[in-house]
Amino acid sequence: MNFGQSILEALESLSANKLRSSLTMLGIVIGVGAVIAMLSIGAGAQSSITGSIQGIGSNLVFVMSQRPEGVLNPKPLTVEDALALADPLQAPSIAQVAPTIQGSLELTFGRESITTSVSGVTANNASVNNETLYEGDFISEEQIYERASVVVLGPTTAQNLFGYTDGLIGQTIRLNGQPFRIIGVLNSKGGGSFGNQDDRALVPLTTAQMRLIHRSPNNRVDSITVQAINAEFVTAATDEITQILQSRHRTTVGADDFSVFTQQAILDIANTITGVLTVFLGGIAAISLLVGGIGIMNIMLVSVTERTREIGLRKALGARKRDITIQFLTESSLLSLMGGLIGIFLGWSISMIVGKIAAANGTPFTPVVGINSILLATLFSTAVGLFFGIYPATRAANLEPVEALRSD
Repeated sequence: MNFGQSILEALESLSANKLRSSLTMLGIVIGVGAVIAMLSIGAGAQSSITGSIQGIGSNLVFVMSQRPEGVLNPKPLTVEDALALADPLQAPSIAQVAPTIQGSLELTFGRESITTSVSGVTANNASVNNETLYEGDFISEEQIYERASVVVLGPTTAQNLFGYTDGLIGQTIRLNGQPFRIIGVLNSKGGGSFGNQDDRALVPLTTAQMRLIHRSPNNRVDSITVQAINAEFVTAATDEITQILQSRHRTTVGADDFSVFTQQAILDIANTITGVLTVFLGGIAAISLLVGGIGIMNIMLVSVTERTREIGLRKALGARKRDITIQFLTESSLLSLMGGLIGIFLGWSISMIVGKIAAANGTPFTPVVGINSILLATLFSTAVGLFFGIYPATRAANLEPVEALRSD
């Protein structure tokens, strides 16, 4: 019996029991669809997170305070630390420095009130963090010096507070009951590992320190973003930051009261986390493929029982064990393959629906249906059909012709 004839007979056998064959394929369809959907959603999440991090520049270093064990009275990061890092004589690899303090405050306009993240920033924050404006202007050095009551809103914050983002320049809102004039609205950057970059408000650092976000001492900052001259100088900039802060804070080796993160390190961590989650989700989805395979084995065993006389007649007419084995393996493999093809379409559909739901909820997110996930799910489903078809096929091939023909 040649391969083409085996396929034709398998199709004829499966079409003779259309409902049973369809229900048997359903487990494979759901399994393959779930695997592709989970892998594509995981890949989309990874792409979204890494894109958000890369969107703020490839030559950034982030400095934050920490409290190491065994260190008494660790020193916080201060504005003076930021000025020292910005000194070209001490740190020639550093281009710009942007200290920041951050808190969660109430914003009010008329009867509308929301609570969002408010950051006190310097005038160069826009260039350091690759901020762009939808309309208006960014905070200036003069406004920093004057402790001006001005604010730049993220697009989501503006939408939540006003219901629109156009023509807001000059409007007055209240931050914790204090009036602030809107001077700009940021362009959308989306969500990421740093939270929703569209739902925030920016005010001058000096204004935040004096009137909104109180720290002790007054010159304390929560973080310092450092921009290296270019990506090649990130390592040198990291070393310079460490040396300067160790000298200023008088810390010993291994007992630093600050931590330094490069953007590449953050990207590596994000990729590792999303990669593990993707594999985990794909593994859970693959369990349904195993369930589908068990369903195939069950139906094939039923088919062997129903076709005992047919098998006996074939063997009596000269069919070899190999012919019977190939026939039943072909049927189980076709069930898996057809279920896998339908499952590909189902998985793609689920991924697209998830992407549209995410976009409708204000979270730009595009699932990535890769050729690797399609091939993996299809090959795995076919392998499941072969594996779970071996026992029924072997059982059919081992039937004795006389006993089979005598069967009712």
